[in-house]
Amino acid sequence: MDTSPKTSNDITFDDFKTQIISDYKIAVLSRTVSLLGRKEVLTGKAKFGIFGDGKELPQLAMARSFKDGDFRSGYYRDQTFMLALGLTNPKEMFHGLYATTDIEKEPMSAGRQMGGHYVTHSLNEDGSWKNLTEQKNSSADISCTAGQMPRLLGLAQASQMYRNLEGVDATNFSNKGNEVAWGTIGNASTSEGMFLETINAAGVLQVPMVISIWDDDYGISVPAEYHTTKEDISEMLSGFKRTEEKEGYEILKVKGWDYTALMHAYENASDIARDEHVPVIIHVTELTQPQGHSSSGSHERYKDAERLEWEKENDCNKRFREWILETGITTDEELKAIEKNIVREVRSAKREAWSEYLEEHKALKKELVQLLDKTSAKSQNKNFIAKVKNDLIAIEEPVKKDLAVSSRKALRYLIGESFSEKQELLNWTNSFLKETQPKYSANLYNDGPTGAKNVAEIKPVYADTIENVDGRVILRDNFDKIFEKYPNSLVFGEDSGAIGDVNQGLEGLQKKYGKFRVADTGIRETTIIGQGTGMAMRGLRPIAEIQYLDYIFYALATLTDDVACLRYRTFGKQKAPLIVRTRGHRLEGIWHSGSPMGTLIHSLRGMYILSPRNMTQAAGFYNTLLKTDEPALVIESLNGYRLKERKPVNLGEFCTPIGKVETLKHGSDITLVSYGSTLRIVLKAAEELKEVGIDAEVIDAQTLLPFDIHHDTLESVKKTNRLLVIDEDVPGGCSAYLLREIIENQGAYAYLDSAPQTLSAQPHRPAYGTDGDYFSKPNTEDVFEKVYAIMNELDPESFPKLR
Repeated sequence: MDTSPKTSNDITFDDFKTQIISDYKIAVLSRTVSLLGRKEVLTGKAKFGIFGDGKELPQLAMARSFKDGDFRSGYYRDQTFMLALGLTNPKEMFHGLYATTDIEKEPMSAGRQMGGHYVTHSLNEDGSWKNLTEQKNSSADISCTAGQMPRLLGLAQASQMYRNLEGVDATNFSNKGNEVAWGTIGNASTSEGMFLETINAAGVLQVPMVISIWDDDYGISVPAEYHTTKEDISEMLSGFKRTEEKEGYEILKVKGWDYTALMHAYENASDIARDEHVPVIIHVTELTQPQGHSSSGSHERYKDAERLEWEKENDCNKRFREWILETGITTDEELKAIEKNIVREVRSAKREAWSEYLEEHKALKKELVQLLDKTSAKSQNKNFIAKVKNDLIAIEEPVKKDLAVSSRKALRYLIGESFSEKQELLNWTNSFLKETQPKYSANLYNDGPTGAKNVAEIKPVYADTIENVDGRVILRDNFDKIFEKYPNSLVFGEDSGAIGDVNQGLEGLQKKYGKFRVADTGIRETTIIGQGTGMAMRGLRPIAEIQYLDYIFYALATLTDDVACLRYRTFGKQKAPLIVRTRGHRLEGIWHSGSPMGTLIHSLRGMYILSPRNMTQAAGFYNTLLKTDEPALVIESLNGYRLKERKPVNLGEFCTPIGKVETLKHGSDITLVSYGSTLRIVLKAAEELKEVGIDAEVIDAQTLLPFDIHHDTLESVKKTNRLLVIDEDVPGGCSAYLLREIIENQGAYAYLDSAPQTLSAQPHRPAYGTDGDYFSKPNTEDVFEKVYAIMNELDPESFPKLR
């Protein structure tokens, strides 16, 4: 089947007829996969199914205008598009339904995502970039409605950058910025803020983006009247339409069953976006959803008989078939033959995929049954193990869970027994779990040689004559070196450009490097992160600035659903080395004192979370991150920009290590662990504790994800036998996380003579003003008294009760 895209401008009529038949085959193929896929869910072979039935024709049109180098950022209805471009096939789609963990058989996610979530591989086996200009690209889908929109903005903006930046090696990423980013979204999801924020931002930036809105009048069971003003998204967005005087969008509206109109609309949209760098909205109306939203429900429950009959008559595949016959392109007999062959093809693909999925499990089941049989013959608990074996035999189509449960359960009945057959079962179980767990857990981070944890530390170097400067000057001058050294690096955010950020860490850099590399944005945190995500996925090194840490909650969904899990959910086949720069911790006021570290640590597994105590450490982190390919959040200390620091002479070169703590003060009585701005308070308290005979050791965590990969904190606890973790988060937040890391993961419990404790902020946001800060977050007196109380419990004679 020829799937190469051709437009009506460059083919003969005979070729056009061939294209129509080819498109009809793909439309029928896609529909057949949807129908059989739903049956696989209803019979229990798959857990859940969500398909693209009813959206086939517009996706065929989009595929015809999609070129090498282009990127898709879509949603889980786009199977026809992927089939049309040869980016997936029915067998792979069924492997996706079954959650096959073999990336060769299930190349979308190796079973980590539900079916209908599509991706192309951007990376070679060693993690290096493929040539993205020589392939058609799909960024990894996410289930969250409208979650694909922020990233779409960045994918489109990358073309703008490659068209306008000088000195950037675009070899693998762009052909003079001629690539288009294609977004797809359901009409109901346009109600989401992410969609509307992206629409506004793309209109401001004027990036080459085409958004298709698949409009079938419903959002699951809820009709359009509850979703969209005027029940018409293109009419609602009409104010964004460009005029001769003002920039904006080209807005096209086309019926989803009108094949020729769809082809022309998409050709037109492609030309406008590609050549003029003008964003385009294509509102595709009168679509249907023959099987309802997903396999978890039926649309007969919420659509009346009239609507169901309308959908039956206006199904795009049915209307396409009628048009083919009316125009005399082919005969009914030929179409029936095509349909029959495709049903046979899809059924064969389904059988093969299920057989391949089971093959590995059945072989392992056979091995395990034999081991259980041999083991039961020798065990005192023969009958119990025999039952485990027989229960496993009864499972005709086993999954990995069945094997794990059986082997682990059998071992319980062998406690206290010792013979060779038991050891064989034990070895089999350990080997099975060791080999299986990574299929579900690997690739959260880059654990290879190019990972951030392997970047060697390079210490700051200082001149003989010490130059003390504001911390923000070190940041500014280090960023200057970064932009000089990495032509593909850029920074953007609210107030980042003209004034050089609110704390002057980018002062003068826009004037030096231009408005594309040091840019201001609107007040829109979600799409700031989206800009960075998309550009990072296309080879640029963006630094996205969130002005204050408290405002990161506006962007948290994009960070957790997209950035943090991208490497994981693509089985290491895509990456987005985005650096998020922000500032937090102590200042004054509820929304300018942010330390929600527990929230971020638990939400953003897959990113590094770095909390430097000063601007030299922060600058070193930026230098480290630009040597690797992983996303990270760097939280600068908000009250540290005007504090004096020694200025290194090797700016742009020194690297703060990731995963390594730093001991700031040595001591013998107690280990104090903290990070960020709180460290200054802890160090002050440590000096005051010396006055009463308490010698505290102070450790800077520096990197929270990961924390202390070398277990240096454990060595400190071995010496002091006492531990206190101090931070500004709420009780049970980051301090509890650090305590678990030290006590449980590092094993420090074995060396403690006193109960390990935490000291955190109050369980509310900090009140305004100096007093609000003092009584809301840990202060020097709190640290002093907490440590003193621990020592009082140990030796009340030497340390009488304080109060």
